[in-house]
Amino acid sequence: MRSDNTGITVITNKVAQQSDMSIINQYIKNSNDINSLQVEELCLPKSKSYLKIIGIPYYPYANSQEKLTSNDIETILKQNYIFNNISLASKPRVIKVFLKSDMAIVWLDIWDAQSGYNAKMLINRCFNVGNYIATIWGANMNPGISQCKNCWK
Repeated sequence: MRSDNTGITVITNKVAQQSDMSIINQYIKNSNDINSLQVEELCLPKSKSYLKIIGIPYYPYANSQEKLTSNDIETILKQNYIFNNISLASKPRVIKVFLKSDMAIVWLDIWDAQSGYNAKMLINRCFNVGNYIATIWGANMNPGISQCKNCWK
């Protein structure tokens, strides 16, 4: 274990498991050299998983031309229990399905365990968004700037 101004680094001779976290947490609490109040939540290394949500209206408010925003998506996700313990790695991205469509595709990048556990638990799940039923699909990594598949802007 090494402690410096940037934080605490723990090096093991095997891949750490979630059960090992309690042992490390107990060590930090009992150590005189470490101020446990300054230690943030312990976590294992994470990777990103990529998802897309279909079946959400692009204009979510009745009789309005106000578009669905990233903030709207974050609010929707917080209201649905299937997204408990899910952390977004970046802002959700919203695009129209087709140019003349009133439906959207939402692209999500989430922090996940290296095994992809969180993504596997979400893929093919459905949830309600008002009167609509949205479905979560797996997606490939989309490096670079997000681009509309309809107008290429």
